[in-house]
Amino acid sequence: MRSLRTRLLIAFALLSGITAAAVSGASYVQARTMVLERAQNGYVELFTDKVANMALPNADALSDRHTAGLILYKGQTFSTAGVPPQAIPQALRDKVKTGVVAWQRVEGAGRAGLIMGMRVSEMEFYQTRDLDSEAASINQLALIAWTIGIGSLVLSGFLAWFAANSVLRPVRELRVAAQRLGEGDLSTRVQIRGADELAGVAETFNVTAAALEKQVADARRFVADVSHELRTPLTAMTAVTDVLDEEAPHLTPDAGKAASLVSRETRNLTRLVNDLMEISRFDSGAAALVLEEIDVAEAIRATLRARRWSEVVTDLPPVIARVDPRRLDVILANLVGNALRHGAAPVSVTLRGGPGWILVQVADHGPGLDPEVLPRVFDRFYKADTARTRSEGSGLGLAIAWENARLHNGALTADNGPDGGAVFTLHLPTGGQE
Repeated sequence: MRSLRTRLLIAFALLSGITAAAVSGASYVQARTMVLERAQNGYVELFTDKVANMALPNADALSDRHTAGLILYKGQTFSTAGVPPQAIPQALRDKVKTGVVAWQRVEGAGRAGLIMGMRVSEMEFYQTRDLDSEAASINQLALIAWTIGIGSLVLSGFLAWFAANSVLRPVRELRVAAQRLGEGDLSTRVQIRGADELAGVAETFNVTAAALEKQVADARRFVADVSHELRTPLTAMTAVTDVLDEEAPHLTPDAGKAASLVSRETRNLTRLVNDLMEISRFDSGAAALVLEEIDVAEAIRATLRARRWSEVVTDLPPVIARVDPRRLDVILANLVGNALRHGAAPVSVTLRGGPGWILVQVADHGPGLDPEVLPRVFDRFYKADTARTRSEGSGLGLAIAWENARLHNGALTADNGPDGGAVFTLHLPTGGQE
């Protein structure tokens, strides 16, 4: 489908082209008719005056008086004077025989002419006049008409382009602003120009964006406040669950099972609150990097050792980079943990380095990610498998990993490997921020 600008340009061009063609064509036809009629009337008047002034008492006197044309006396050729009888159209001769002054335009051999006839008594007079000068004037008029038409079309095209740009500029600004708003930039506003309908749309957009920004800010503040308030009771609950874990072997089976359930859910709740607080820091802009120059390969091994993920296959050549070790650990823990829980062995971690960048790839050999899941895999609270229970994760891990990569001015992407399995690729600048 053509763009709105293209459709506007085509509509303007067609309208102006048709208008220019109609005006130029009508002007040309009218001017052509006027030129021919004026020349024709002038020649006919001269011809009739010339014939009327001829005093011819008898046919013998005609030998001393020649008109510039053909003379027929009683139907017989008396004088041709350069006009052969066969050049006179029969229809014209029939009109002349009735006693009226008649004329007819003829064209041939690329030339135009006028044949005039008049009857006086028993004599018929015919004369021809060329219309070459008039034809040249008409051709000049046609050239002018075409020039004006083409010029009008070009000018209208330029005016259409200018008008389309002036109309579509606010539309483009609204589209860009809506895209930025959809990407999370809630401070996006558009400039209001004039007082027309588009200005009204821009004002409505700004009001809507401001209301959305306030609502999101209130929601984020609420989450941050709730998460902060929950930390104190959760700390006490964690201490209690530690005691329950120690006493679980000495409790009855039912009591031990209940204690284990409380302990597990408390840990899950603690992790959720910590994740919510981390997300709130990203949203408020409070998250900051603490950069250190480290061996990335050794940092990855430390992450795997701390979580006892000895089954993970690694390919980790030494690569030195300036990154935030804690945030790198969070990213890797989320990626490898997801691969172990939802993928299939073997899970591998590969490290590569280049001028100004490092690349860490985490892959598994499971069923991979559904194509419908890929665009949303880093969304908050999104779970690819809706059948997963709440205890299997909050749905914030990959979102936090993505935010940490973005904080480094890096990128985190998800895809499926050629042989199956999910592949997550972390791309970071070696200097911490590009």
